Amino acid sequence: MPEQLRLIKKYPNRRLYDTKTSAYITLTDVKDLVLAREIFNVVDAKTGEDITRAILLQIILEEEASGVPLFTADLLAQMIRFYGHAMQGMLGKYLETNIKSFVDFQKKLQEQSQSLYGESNSQMQSDMWSQFMNFQGPAMQTMMSTYMEQSRKMLHQMQDQLKTQTRTLFNGIPLPGFPVDSSKQPHDSEK
Repeated sequence: MPEQLRLIKKYPNRRLYDTKTSAYITLTDVKDLVLAREIFNVVDAKTGEDITRAILLQIILEEEASGVPLFTADLLAQMIRFYGHAMQGMLGKYLETNIKSFVDFQKKLQEQSQSLYGESNSQMQSDMWSQFMNFQGPAMQTMMSTYMEQSRKMLHQMQDQLKTQTRTLFNGIPLPGFPVDSSKQPHDSEK
């Protein structure tokens, strides 16, 4: 029988209650659930609204405030500019796909390390990953920069194609504020 989804309730006093353990927990405990790949939902105890995303964003905010941040101010500003933009949904899917690819790559490296050195030596695996990143960091950065540049060009090409298709579709229809292309209009002799 499949395990039931773990439910965490957030009460008006801002406390989180784990229904599985019947105990109050902290954001650190929720972070530990994420790291342990536990599947859970956080709901507002009063309204029943799903607030999982808000809690995860709160954890990210705390992580960004302490230690070395993952996001630069420029990246965050760029992300904010996408809200309300036509490409907002596409950016979310793009980020999700790329992070999944990165996680899959990391998982494959871990699997190869386990097959070579055994599962019990997690410290060695961690050290190997650190060494790999130190040696391959610049190469990966160049590879990611090239990938991002290609993605940017592809996005611009897609936008240009959409503009062209839209102009072609609506070319013969007179719209207020937009000039009609006279070369596409029938001449008096063709009427």
